[in-house]
Amino acid sequence: MAFARSRQALAIAGVLGLALGVTACGTGNDKKSSNASKPECAAYEKYQGHDGKKVTIYSSIRDIEADRLDQSWKQFEDCTGIDIDHEGSGEFEAQLGVRVDGGNAPDLAFIPQPGLLKRFVDSGKIKEVGADTKAMAEQNFTPDWLKYSTVNGKLYGVPLGSNVKSYVWYSPKTFKDKGWSVPTTWDELIALSDKIAASGTKPWCAGIESGDATGWPATDWIEDVLLRTQGVEVYDQWTTHGIPFNDPKVADAVDKAGTILKNEKYMNGGFGGVKSIATTSFQEAGTPITTGKCAMHRQASFYANQWPEGTKVAEDGDVFAFYFPAVDPSKGKPVLGAGEFVSAFADRPEVQAVQTYLASGEYVNSRAKIGDWLSANKKLDINNVPNPVDKLSVQILQDPKTEFRFDGSDLMPAAVGAGTFWKGMVDWINGKDTTTVLNGIEGSWK
Repeated sequence: MAFARSRQALAIAGVLGLALGVTACGTGNDKKSSNASKPECAAYEKYQGHDGKKVTIYSSIRDIEADRLDQSWKQFEDCTGIDIDHEGSGEFEAQLGVRVDGGNAPDLAFIPQPGLLKRFVDSGKIKEVGADTKAMAEQNFTPDWLKYSTVNGKLYGVPLGSNVKSYVWYSPKTFKDKGWSVPTTWDELIALSDKIAASGTKPWCAGIESGDATGWPATDWIEDVLLRTQGVEVYDQWTTHGIPFNDPKVADAVDKAGTILKNEKYMNGGFGGVKSIATTSFQEAGTPITTGKCAMHRQASFYANQWPEGTKVAEDGDVFAFYFPAVDPSKGKPVLGAGEFVSAFADRPEVQAVQTYLASGEYVNSRAKIGDWLSANKKLDINNVPNPVDKLSVQILQDPKTEFRFDGSDLMPAAVGAGTFWKGMVDWINGKDTTTVLNGIEGSWK
């Protein structure tokens, strides 16, 4: 989820009738912004005609990431006269439904879970994207990405931010000083964990507290390990309920993740024992790496946003990340990731204009330059991505050979993926056994 999930991110717009469909941006209000004629506004010409209009956006993106969002579309606002009003909430998944059902839906929402998106589509709440938005999305994203926001052959969302989750964060300086080598296999990872534990330092730190979304970081662990033990075909069967949630293959992956997550010798550096994982916020979970109280933290690329101010993210810096090693190399080198989809609950022309813009090359490069963000958008110039972990992630996402799989809990029905799976992982961390937890989740999948 994430977070996100610095969840981290994280969708979708409306069909216009023929009278409105000539352009997503030039109808309904022919008034241009007073800045429209400025040279720096040339790229926004196709979005003109909505000066003075307001578009509301609701998402899970908060704090510094929310500030960066506001910065990323400021020039668009200045040039078009459209006022984008964004609100981020730690209770996004739960509150979005409340708002929609209560007749207080936002114009746009950044939805990180395709399963949740489908629920709103099935209830007739989300608008199918318009022609201009669809054309922009098909131009800039691969079919693999668009399938996650396609329901019954119709597109209901455009991808926004993306992230790669298969990373382990660490301190290059600490590793160098201690003589520790970055592991490239699962066995090496466990051997290193044992070595660090024997030295008196807890090798791992983790945290799964995230407001109403508490539990999601643990689901990422299970998904990453399942991809590594069973491969993409079994993973796909699991996320679509082609095999039961409590299938022995899934139980094996949960138990394997537990050899780290539920190991008191390994956990939870800087915070306490295993049970402290459930009450440690995902935002704070990796920070003991910077003080030497923890050596490794498995978390997505977006975690670059969470390090204390002044922390250098680089291969020779304060923190960096390595690929979460394979368990079975014969299963390939899968990559777990996620993202948000821009969904529309209104189809006013100015709403479509904003949605189309968010799928454009102009937007993703504007946001990328600000830092600590990436996208699967093909128009993203890697030279505009300052963070070295994000550069690596863009290369992974744009590599056609990558076996990328979307976050499993986000693909499942929302009642499971954003409900019983999250809650089940909290119970599991707090001591409940694997069989009981998986049986409970399986029983909830209707």
